[in-house]
Amino acid sequence: MRCSVRRSSNRCYPNIEWGVSVSDKKKWDLAALATIPLIMTLANSMLIPVLPLMQKKLSITPVQSSLIITVYAAVSIVCIPIAGYLSDRFGRKLIILIGLTIAAIGGIISGLGAWLLQEQGAYFVILGGRLVQGIGAAGAFPIVLPLVGDMYRSQQQISSGLGMIETSNTFGKVISPILGSALALMVWFLPLAVIPLFSAISIAAVAYFVKVPKPKKQKKESPAGLGAFVANTKDNLKQNRWLYAIFAIGGILMFVMFGFLYYLSSVLEEHYHIDGIWKGLVLAIPLCAICLSSFIAGKLVGENKSKMKWFTVIGAALLTASMLTCALVNTKSMVFLISLMFAGGVGIGFSLPSLDALITEGVEKEQRGTITSLYSSMRFIGVAAGPLTASALISHEEWLFYLLAAVALLCCVVGLFGIKPGKKKKAHA
Repeated sequence: MRCSVRRSSNRCYPNIEWGVSVSDKKKWDLAALATIPLIMTLANSMLIPVLPLMQKKLSITPVQSSLIITVYAAVSIVCIPIAGYLSDRFGRKLIILIGLTIAAIGGIISGLGAWLLQEQGAYFVILGGRLVQGIGAAGAFPIVLPLVGDMYRSQQQISSGLGMIETSNTFGKVISPILGSALALMVWFLPLAVIPLFSAISIAAVAYFVKVPKPKKQKKESPAGLGAFVANTKDNLKQNRWLYAIFAIGGILMFVMFGFLYYLSSVLEEHYHIDGIWKGLVLAIPLCAICLSSFIAGKLVGENKSKMKWFTVIGAALLTASMLTCALVNTKSMVFLISLMFAGGVGIGFSLPSLDALITEGVEKEQRGTITSLYSSMRFIGVAAGPLTASALISHEEWLFYLLAAVALLCCVVGLFGIKPGKKKKAHA
């Protein structure tokens, strides 16, 4: 056995010849980046099953408790495009590290507020900490997508990498209700307090492992000012109108996913009397479908942009069929209901990595951060609107599922006629 050493960024990586290739270093980069969507998802979704407990401990109303989730998503929607612009101008890795640090600070504020204060005083400090955390989240996960596009030249690697990122994001949703419930059994505010620890692990992994490609020496132009940058972004959107289709589908898929998850959560508790960790385990079933199908889709689409389009359309069609069946058929049989939700999850999982790959590959590197951040903002809007709409229609479940089926069908139509992949770009030397 022969062992050599390759050097990158003043660090040595052993290269032992038993099947390890030079590209294995990139696997560590990707693993480090995959911690970001996992942790940012946990920071929000982990609190959902413990909101009723927080209501009692803080003596707040259901609306006030929902703001603990809403303020995180709302401030992220506003800040994501700003973070994208800054990442294009000052570098992805720097903005990600700053975002993770801000998220950790927000977690510390919320955790200390819950520990040291009581009731309303604790609530407002927790809310302030969550707002800070949302600002940090805007500079973390949304910037990962363009960074993966920057790191790889091969579309096959980009698609596979984005599939891994979406898998990590969904895996966070799978374990969050279970982990949140388990932590709250020990100390009610522990789901708030552990986020700084998780963020610190991600900061260390990104700082050490992620090596951002250096720009070419001949490109030593000073970054464009904000006015020129906005004009360039408008130009880019005008020349690539298919991006609007990607934005719309991404937002709608999140709307449907969080809408049916809210419905499932309510039905499990009210109709089947399942709560706590058991409820988290049942909710994890459709989320596992999204997680697994995201990973598979990321591997299968490869460099074929036509495949990306059709995976999106077929995934949306499967989602439409499952939601329409829920509307037409009595879904009070739990096995049948979970099976339909599982099928819908597979449809969502097929679509998401394909959308990520299309938008990442279809935009020039200089604008990639901003465009993908606009896409992430649309997804956050779906996240915020899904549960709100489902709660308003929860007593008319047929109409809820007709609505979810209709917007999923809209995804099919928009994907079919709005996504125009074009020809594959030649790789730059």
